[in-house]
Amino acid sequence: MFGYMGRILRVDLTDGKITEESLNEDDCRMYLGGSGLATKYLWNEVPGGADPLGPENELIFMTGPLTGTESPSAGRYCVVTKSPLTGFWAEANSGGSWGVYLKNSGFDGIIFRGISPKPVFLVIDDGKAELRDAGDLWGKGVSETDRLIKEELGEDFNVACIGIAGENLVKYAAIINDVHRAAGRCGVGTVMGSKRLKAVAAGGTQEIKIANQEAFSETSRTNYDLINESMLKMTLETYGTAMNTDLVNVRGGFPTRNWQSGVFPDIDKISGITLESTLLVDRKHCYACPISCCRVSVVRSGPYACKGEGPEFETIGAFGAMCALENLEAVTLAHNLCDDYGLDVISAGSTIAFAIECYEKGILTKDDTGGLELKFGDPSPVIELVHLVAKREGIGDLLAEGTRRVAASLGKGSEDFAMHVKGLELPAYDPRAAKICGLAFATANRGGDHMTAWVEMPAFIDVPILCVEDSRIEDAMVENPAEARVLKDLEDVLTVFDCVGTCKFMGVALSAEDWVDMISNCVGWEFSVSDFRSVGERVYNLARAFNVREGLVRADDTLPGRLLNEPLPEGAAAGHKVEKLDEMLDAYYEFRGWDKTTGRPTAEKLRELGLDYVIDVIEGCNHGHYC
Repeated sequence: MFGYMGRILRVDLTDGKITEESLNEDDCRMYLGGSGLATKYLWNEVPGGADPLGPENELIFMTGPLTGTESPSAGRYCVVTKSPLTGFWAEANSGGSWGVYLKNSGFDGIIFRGISPKPVFLVIDDGKAELRDAGDLWGKGVSETDRLIKEELGEDFNVACIGIAGENLVKYAAIINDVHRAAGRCGVGTVMGSKRLKAVAAGGTQEIKIANQEAFSETSRTNYDLINESMLKMTLETYGTAMNTDLVNVRGGFPTRNWQSGVFPDIDKISGITLESTLLVDRKHCYACPISCCRVSVVRSGPYACKGEGPEFETIGAFGAMCALENLEAVTLAHNLCDDYGLDVISAGSTIAFAIECYEKGILTKDDTGGLELKFGDPSPVIELVHLVAKREGIGDLLAEGTRRVAASLGKGSEDFAMHVKGLELPAYDPRAAKICGLAFATANRGGDHMTAWVEMPAFIDVPILCVEDSRIEDAMVENPAEARVLKDLEDVLTVFDCVGTCKFMGVALSAEDWVDMISNCVGWEFSVSDFRSVGERVYNLARAFNVREGLVRADDTLPGRLLNEPLPEGAAAGHKVEKLDEMLDAYYEFRGWDKTTGRPTAEKLRELGLDYVIDVIEGCNHGHYC
């Protein structure tokens, strides 16, 4: 098989048994790899209603056919599982170079099942795999874990691991590779911790064979040149993702003080421009990436002294504006603490911002917080809460459960300003200032998420995404049901990037035709633009079917009460709220070929996509219950 190693590694952690199997070529043609192939395994092998932290749940690491090749930014891998945070389908994606090391070790993916009786880590070296004792690693942070494993194995290995947060089953724990690259969302690190799996170290020299090497190399070089000439390259290389802070703030959609406003008045103190001119010391890039959007920052002295990567846009959103911190040094420390503890920065910062508002409203008291006085704009308690959450100490034990569960525990109206969808905390784009983003949050398979469709780029930043035919949003302040088609098309196409193992930034700069040329020359079979789009639609519908099997109904495709009921008080979007979500959902379901009453994919749509095998299960689901 070209583009693939052709082997999947299976690890039963309960008994320590390691086996391997051949990759199914028909499945590769249907799902390509990455999140697509992993979702097929998850559907087939994890029973409905399985405990996300139990032995039946699987933790699936998967690369794509382009991972590790000359294709631009082709270093990504994904982790797919059932989320302990949402109870639904979970997918987290990461860059760096760990995915390349996994393929060079001889495998396209790893499927973990069961629960180890003691902490272990997996070593894969040129096609051979073994579990080793991780007792000495348990309780260590990410950077120390990475260092100790490399001292034992050598620098020719790359490590993906959990930190203390994953060990302590914080519901939004991440898996970190290359010390600072995160498979961050949905609590995939929590599942890894529940299995007592500390790390996966991969190394090897196995060659990735390409079907049409000369044509593939030429196409890849051409696409590199296109990216190098793009505005995307210039802006991201200079300012990183933090370039978006000013752009979103001026539109009135930068969530501030737990989404009470969309304008952060001190944006100039924490913006990407300020980061570049003050704390930035270097730029890094993921494998085969021409952009170098990663930041290397140093706070040289004082209470927030640290060195690491970041902060990125979402960290500045969650720990900066949402917590109303105008201190960029404190935000940078929060980012680095999340990396070392293994925490999703979006969920961590958002949950802390929610706690601050609860405290200011008297829903949380000093007795609850162990004497901590929480208030917007004060960095000291925010930093302390990061430590408490990761260690599950004091109030951190409650906050470690995520915003939805905290609100359910506290009550007193806090549910209305608990900023999540399906249990997953929202990223830093307020849909009251760009209405299509509300539909994107509501319908994303993994919950409140911006990267599923990335419609924020055309809606907030006015940047088209070239890999779809039309990504234009005519007026971001208007809820236009016809533009639900744009969202659907973006979800389908951008899902493909999670399947092939490349960065979604490339979808802005390159067309679908560019990607089709690379994919077909890599794998060696006919692959058209129509195939490109249908693969994404197939995978998106399979993930939706998984959620339906786990109890999802139309009522779950909704937004927090604050977005539906509270107009923004100031800024360019003052007076706006999300008003026509039901109408937008009806249009979206129609474009998707889903039932408008239940939000389920219809049998006709599933047959069209070759997903006949899920029809009986979906049609047998009781309303709002596990199948």
